[in-house]
Amino acid sequence: MYEFKQFYINGQWVDPATPCTGEVINPASESVVGIISMGSPADVDKAVTAARNAFTGYSRSSKQERIELLEVILAEYDKRREDVAMAICDEMGAPLWLARGAQVDSGNQHIGAALQALKTMHWEERVEGAMIVREPIGVAGLITPWNWPMNQVAAKVAPALAAGCTMVLKPSEVSALSAYIFSEVLHAAGVPAGVYNMINGDGPSVGAPIASHPNIDMVSFTGSTRAGVAVAKAAADTVKRVSQELGGKSPNIILDDADLVRAVRLGAATCFHNSGQSCNAPTRMLVPESRLEEAEQIARVTAEKTRVGDPKAEGTWMGPVVNASQWAKIQGLIQTGIDEGARLVAGGTGRPDGLATGFYVKPTVFGHVSNDMTIAREEVFGPVLCIIPYKDEEDAIRIANDTAYGLSSYISSGDHARALRVAARMRAGMVHINGAHLVDMAPFGGYKQSGNGREWGRFGVEDFLEVKSIYGYDD
Repeated sequence: MYEFKQFYINGQWVDPATPCTGEVINPASESVVGIISMGSPADVDKAVTAARNAFTGYSRSSKQERIELLEVILAEYDKRREDVAMAICDEMGAPLWLARGAQVDSGNQHIGAALQALKTMHWEERVEGAMIVREPIGVAGLITPWNWPMNQVAAKVAPALAAGCTMVLKPSEVSALSAYIFSEVLHAAGVPAGVYNMINGDGPSVGAPIASHPNIDMVSFTGSTRAGVAVAKAAADTVKRVSQELGGKSPNIILDDADLVRAVRLGAATCFHNSGQSCNAPTRMLVPESRLEEAEQIARVTAEKTRVGDPKAEGTWMGPVVNASQWAKIQGLIQTGIDEGARLVAGGTGRPDGLATGFYVKPTVFGHVSNDMTIAREEVFGPVLCIIPYKDEEDAIRIANDTAYGLSSYISSGDHARALRVAARMRAGMVHINGAHLVDMAPFGGYKQSGNGREWGRFGVEDFLEVKSIYGYDD
């Protein structure tokens, strides 16, 4: 049982202003695995004051000082890898192979990417007679979700530190255990008091006060589009910068010259990865209508071979979804897909056989989906794949872009030049060709209702900077 009842404010572990506890539920067992404190606006005020007071000194720290700090943080994080992995497995159900691998590794990657960016970025440049300088924006409010806990926390905290900002972090109350350990890492690394502050709590009591606080200069938010809209509205009165990484309904175009077996298997497996709880998951698979049935059968076999179960058991590939409300939402959307006439190829409602306890979802494949169906429009955030037929390349591009979202997209083709031409027409912030992986230093973010900021590497650091023009510099 984890008991993390204090917040990290001004370099110290402190009790909340008003005692109030919350439970962290293990989604595999449905039992309480941790107790945390839930914060209030008074805690936010205290943390913001600490961050504001620390900003004057930290914003003037040298580039070398910040490089050395990030290097120490990276070393301290490596010491706690197993602790972080176990916490992520317990709090959100990631299988141990995934928790120990990609989930924990993302922390190293983003700290390292911020460090590399800091070493190579140019902070000043001459434009005719002016000097253009980049400066930290100020106090940043960081609000992160539960699905990739270390990915989102490190992708905000590390670049904010590199930029010279101070900050207040509100991790998801669902995944607060790993965030607490991350705070212990920063304390052990000697981050100056007040530079980094962390408060647990829910959106109304902590998230909204952070977004609206007059002494917070920007908010970096990752989560649902619905919550992102609320954050932007709360921030509007103080005209602060709002950087958002929101939802997605990413298309996966399998062109008629692609290796269909490989492309469908990879696309389905990627959709089911992390129990489908990834904003950039390729949830809409677009295939030539002449090969629809073939694609459906390949996806069906992939779904049926996906081993779902205890995230700590050997051989488990997919664990539970995060909690009861998420499970119920996914079940409702699967039923809606059936009711609207999509063909259920694999999976369906209810838990997988033999799993009576835990928030487990069957890897589900729908075929004969039209792009106007609910399951093709709404972000399910679960292991649910929609296969949509298209007539020709132009039709595929039209369907792919016919969405409110624009986070990611995927293209498979035997002709690289053709894939690049199609990629150029995707209205999305990211395009993966033939299964290419994300790159740590490349920007992560989307178009339209998928958000308006960019994270990772240099682009993540730039989100936390203001640009100043100094005229008459040579006078």
